Amino acid sequence: MTPVIRPVILCGGSGTRLWPLSRPERPKQLLPIAAAETMLQQTAVRVRDPARFGTPLAVCHERHGATVAEQLAGVDCAAERVLMEPVGRNTAAAAAVAALAAAGDDPSAVLALMPADHVIGDLDAFQAALDSAAAAARAGRIVTLGVRPDRAETGFGYIRRGAPLEGLDGCCAVDAFTEKPNRTTAEQYLADGRYLWNAGLFIFRADVLIEEMERHAPEIVAACRRALEDGTGEGALWHLEAAAFGSAPAQPIDVAVMERTDRGAVVPVEMGWSDVGSWQALHEILANAGDIDGNVVVGDCVVAGTDGSYVRSDGPLVAVIGMSGCAVVATEDAVLVCPLDRAQEVKTLVDRLSERRRKGAAAEGEPIVHPVE
Repeated sequence: MTPVIRPVILCGGSGTRLWPLSRPERPKQLLPIAAAETMLQQTAVRVRDPARFGTPLAVCHERHGATVAEQLAGVDCAAERVLMEPVGRNTAAAAAVAALAAAGDDPSAVLALMPADHVIGDLDAFQAALDSAAAAARAGRIVTLGVRPDRAETGFGYIRRGAPLEGLDGCCAVDAFTEKPNRTTAEQYLADGRYLWNAGLFIFRADVLIEEMERHAPEIVAACRRALEDGTGEGALWHLEAAAFGSAPAQPIDVAVMERTDRGAVVPVEMGWSDVGSWQALHEILANAGDIDGNVVVGDCVVAGTDGSYVRSDGPLVAVIGMSGCAVVATEDAVLVCPLDRAQEVKTLVDRLSERRRKGAAAEGEPIVHPVE
């Protein structure tokens, strides 16, 4: 029998690049963006088999706790605990608090830390990679899944893999983590063949991660231990104590642990992975279900003389004529129109809208124009 892996589903993140659909109060992981189920539910279904996976833990912002619990129960994957953060402190703190919670039951539990807002098309490849990673985790490694790139992508971080690890089939040493590259560097990475996309999926024993965090990021694990112990809750929902959790340094697990540990490993995999990080990425995922002109149309929309575009309305009727390679997304209170190849700039737009709200809206009816750098 395959030993059980305990899923830890990370439900944080604001999904700003999918504005105006994704909002702080209802971010992309809680929305049915790529399928009939929400992205959180898709993630849960992928790790629902009780022969392979234990009862999940979830980590989310406290404003989303009840919704996360409800959505997981809705696909027969109820969480044992929903650990609710009073403020986001990035993935190292989320991993630490989950490891501490799991270690209370079983210090050697193997956890699979996975974002709730990713799409994985090849489940067999995903399961096989998890099996290899879990075997290495049981041997004391902290493992990440590295996606083999199929293009020179500038929107992802990369992992440079090293030599295969003896006795751990499918696993390699980690030579380096690198930040998001420019176009020239990304093309060099693709040609090199050793570089993998950092998918943000980590597999480890609870006690091993705690030990490595106490060595390399003691402030984070200490703050998370206090936040967990001093928290309050009812049923599956657990409020982490605000002052303690807020004192944790905000770092990704890559920086806090993976770049410093000598226990790191990577499993290269091709699994049809996407982080759905933009409207362009979503168009690519759904293109096979689009019309003969390559349009993906969702909601009350009409298109004519348009090709290669993503058109969606969750509000009024949207009519599009003569567009090519564009995103047109309407909600009840906002409309976005942009070329798909500039969809990453939506985050900049959202930052400007947030600044506008902080400074106070302009006089009613007065347009606000932001030049593009």
